[in-house]
Amino acid sequence: SGHGGKRIPDAGKRPRMRARREFRDRRDVEVEVLDALVDRGGEGMTVFEVRAAVDTDIDDIEAALAALKQDNLISVEGGDDRVVIMADDRVIPDPDVDDHEEQGYLDALRDRFGL
Repeated sequence: SGHGGKRIPDAGKRPRMRARREFRDRRDVEVEVLDALVDRGGEGMTVFEVRAAVDTDIDDIEAALAALKQDNLISVEGGDDRVVIMADDRVIPDPDVDDHEEQGYLDALRDRFGL
């Protein structure tokens, strides 16, 4: 893409959504799984799609899924032919509230460091 490896969102693309800050203090692979599921939105992901989105081995992904399910941060829904993993609603940020909180945090840092 000629941007030196930096991810520059196209005008038509939305920025990636990430799990709420209070759910980010977990093992890296668990946070990556949550971020992938939150970014996917209400349609959820199959285990195969989670594996494609999270760059680690399947044992780590399965352990992360088990831990997240035990803590009720994800749900697993499925029929005979397809199992879909979804992020719990409380993990998904509210754009209005979370953007404001993030901005407040950045403003506090700027004030503290005189920027």
